[in-house]
Amino acid sequence: MRFGMGLVAALALCGAGWAGEEGGMTRKGYERPAYAVEAAEGAREVRAYGRRVVAEVAVRGERKAAVNTGFGLLAGYIFGGNEGGGKIAMTVPVEQADRGAGVWTVRFTMPADAVAAGLPVPRDARVVLRELPAARMVVEGFSGMPDSADMAARAEALRDWAEARGLRVEGGPVYAFYDAPWTPAAARLNEVGFVLR
Repeated sequence: MRFGMGLVAALALCGAGWAGEEGGMTRKGYERPAYAVEAAEGAREVRAYGRRVVAEVAVRGERKAAVNTGFGLLAGYIFGGNEGGGKIAMTVPVEQADRGAGVWTVRFTMPADAVAAGLPVPRDARVVLRELPAARMVVEGFSGMPDSADMAARAEALRDWAEARGLRVEGGPVYAFYDAPWTPAAARLNEVGFVLR
């Protein structure tokens, strides 16, 4: 399966699809999904994301172990584990969504130029390419090196905050990690979020 110019044209027509948020669409030189901020209160934001193409895997296990396993599988795909053996640029963040029953979806957003060129088929059948629809999300950003219990507590607090404001969350949570493992805790950007109905 290759994504060609038809998808790129559709994304170009989708207002926020690939346009960057205020200040650009990168972090430390890495492409990131674009969004528009609809509302903000402190570190919490309601965002509108455009459509995007992702590579993702489903991994069963504890959150941290699942993200490590998923990252390895996805890194294998973008570093040449695909038909043709070509490399695809890394993007941020690495996302992890709780599917329930101990299953986590780990995903990388595919860079716009790779989508335009046509994404190669993964050699590992566990890696799936798909288009995510445009979505509204409630998101909280924070620094540090949180453990699973801290992430879960942050998610619960964000859900309560959103629902107290009349926002209806759907599924999730989704965790996002923007920085390399050697990045000092205070300089890291992490996020927790929920898709809104």
